[in-house]
Amino acid sequence: MALENQQIQDKLVAAFDTDVYNFFQDKDVFTLEVSADVITPVILFLKNDPELRFHFLTDLCGVHYPDNELERQFAIVYHLHNWYENVRLRIKVFINGENPEIKSVSNIFLCANWMERETYDFYGVNFVGHPQLKRILNMDEMISFPMRKEFPMEDSGRTDKDDRFFGRTPSNA
Repeated sequence: MALENQQIQDKLVAAFDTDVYNFFQDKDVFTLEVSADVITPVILFLKNDPELRFHFLTDLCGVHYPDNELERQFAIVYHLHNWYENVRLRIKVFINGENPEIKSVSNIFLCANWMERETYDFYGVNFVGHPQLKRILNMDEMISFPMRKEFPMEDSGRTDKDDRFFGRTPSNA
């Protein structure tokens, strides 16, 4: 029997009640929201349940929503895959913009280690319990987080940049 969205939703609601909500189908990915304080048990449940079997974390990333209220300014998005039934699942968790932090899932999915480091590096999200949360692509000395919307698009102080190489022509041309 194929794994259906309603079956996934029923199992999650039975186990986590109102901490899982806003279920909807977005193209071919079943999507839901989860309260930040239960992300670890939800991920474990989805992985270990003998019928659900979401054993593969495809992606983990951050999104910045600066216009949202403070409690929903950042989202951490998890993409899980059940290879047995070829079912994909997207989980979105909103977190506080003043102190963006969430529990690490790198002890559940080892591949989350680098994904969480990348999200920390670009958004400044603290993954509590991560074994080595430090910058992965940017310089360690960097004090800002470049994927946040308040980060400037271009560095106006750069002198090594030639606009011709970026598809722009100088204004005096």
